[in-house]
Order: sequence, then structure tokens, then C-alpha cells
Amino acid sequence: MPEKKIFDFTLLKKVFHFTAPYKKKLYISIFLAVVLAIISPLRPFLIQYTVNNFIKDRDTYWLILITIIQVGMLLFETGLRFYFTYITAWLGQSVIKDLRVTVYKKVLGLNLSQFDKTPIGTLTTRTVNDVESINDIFSDGLIPIIADVLSIISILCFMFYVDWRLALISLAPFPILIVATYFFKESVNKSFIAVRNAVSNLNAFVQEHITGMAVVQAFAVEDKEFEKFKKINKEHRNANIRAILAYSLFFPVVEIVLAFSIGLLVWWGANNAFNAGVIISFIMYLNLLFRPLRVIADKFNVLQMGMVASDRVFKVLENEDFIPVA
Repeated sequence: MPEKKIFDFTLLKKVFHFTAPYKKKLYISIFLAVVLAIISPLRPFLIQYTVNNFIKDRDTYWLILITIIQVGMLLFETGLRFYFTYITAWLGQSVIKDLRVTVYKKVLGLNLSQFDKTPIGTLTTRTVNDVESINDIFSDGLIPIIADVLSIISILCFMFYVDWRLALISLAPFPILIVATYFFKESVNKSFIAVRNAVSNLNAFVQEHITGMAVVQAFAVEDKEFEKFKKINKEHRNANIRAILAYSLFFPVVEIVLAFSIGLLVWWGANNAFNAGVIISFIMYLNLLFRPLRVIADKFNVLQMGMVASDRVFKVLENEDFIPVA
């Protein structure tokens, strides 16, 4: 039976409990997300002002000055993005280091009856693969999603501030993107759950059969067990292929919608005598807007998988059938 979708804020709170020793880094990452959301739309706005004023008037002094400012802003933003990526990854790795120790300590204390009821490969998956997936909540999940959402809101605010009519026209194809994103998210989510289940099944199967190889060979069922392995392995491959198919369909759709938006923008701007600076800035805004939109659905799925993994890991941690380890 496929696993139900899990997005439990109580579960998320349990995960973030492990960030307590690293609160400073967590707050810094959130602060950087806000700063980056504000900085990104400033460059198109500055270019618009430059085109409409300094290029038109051939003001060399201000052109050079604005160019230097733009380069400085770009370098500053690049540095912030590097640090944001680094600190979120560092936070995730620090959390899973502590979590893995906690899980393994709990596994060491489980009663022997638990090892009879639970395949060793499953416990291995919980301790290694699932804990590693929780890292994605920080490096590719919740915090990057917050950053992307803030960036989208900031860009939209700038677009409507510059010209609300042009903003509405350029955003007209967005319903297509919303529908495509929904189907992409659903498809990839199902595939990721299937992949996670297949990985768990593979680990459990291989672990059990390697440790019990004497029994397999004693009953001469190598061929039969090999066929079972091939079936599980094929399910793993098929789940990955379904995910790849979703990606290969979704990203071209995003590019088509972006091209359509830019086409509408240029057509409307040309027919309504908008100045060049506004058109150029809106093209840049659209590219900035579509950058997070391309990946936000994928990040939601990554977050979803991190939550699924968290649910499995905390079921081990909350298992009451154990002998406390000193």
C-alpha cells in the first residue's frame, strides 16, 4: 500500500528540535533568505533607470558609476548566495549527525524481539538513508522554499510597482504553469515515495539474504531468490524513470510559458509605447521570477520526502520496546 502524504507540523517541530544547538545558524539562514529576496529585484530596477535616463542622455559618468554599482551588487549577491547555500547545508549535516547518533543509540537498546520482527535492512535504511533524507529539509527543502517564496513575492511587488498593467499581461500565462506544476508535483511525489520504498525493500532483501545465505544455499533456492531481487530492482528502476519522465516534461513547459510571457510583454509594450527601460527590466523580472518557479515544486517534493523519512525515523525513536542504553 502506498504511503500517505505527510506534512505534519508536529513532526516538523520534532525535526527542528534538533536545531536547538545551532539556532544562530538557523536565524542567519532565514535572515539571508530575506536579504536575498530584497536584493534580487534591485538590479532590473536599476537597469531600467539607467536605460531611461543615462543611456538616453549619453551620460558617460553615470553609466560607468552605475555599472560599477551593478557589478558590486552582483558580487555581493553572489557572496550571500554562497553563504546561504553553505550555511543551510552545514545546518542540515549538523542536525543529521546528531540525529543519526540518537537513532543508532536507540537501535542499540531495542529488545531482541524487535530484530525478529523488523528486517535488519529496514533498520539500516532508517539509520542511514532516511536520516540522510532529513538533511534535505534544510539544504533543499523548507529554508530554500521560504527563500524562493520571499523572492517571488519581492519580484511581483517590484513588477506591479513599475507598471501593474504590464505585470498583469506578462503574468497571463501563469495559470498554465500552475496546472503544470501541480501535475508535476503529484507525479514526482508518487515516484519519490515509490523510490524510497524500493530502496528500503532492496536494503532489507540484500541484508537478509546475505546474512542468511547459508539457508538460501542449503535449500538450493538461489535462482528463485535472484528472481525476487530482479523484481525489486526493476521496481526501483521504474520508479526513477517515472520521476525522470516528469522532469523531462515539466521543464520544457516552464520554458514555453516563459517564452510566451516575454512575447506577450514585448507585444503589449510595443503597442502601448512603453519605454525600453521598462521592457528590459520586465524581461529580467520574468527571468528572475521563473528561476525559483522552475524548482519550487521539486523542492516541495524534496521537503515531502524529508517529512516521510522523518516520520519513519521518529517511529524508531518513539519505539517503547527497548532497553535504555547508558
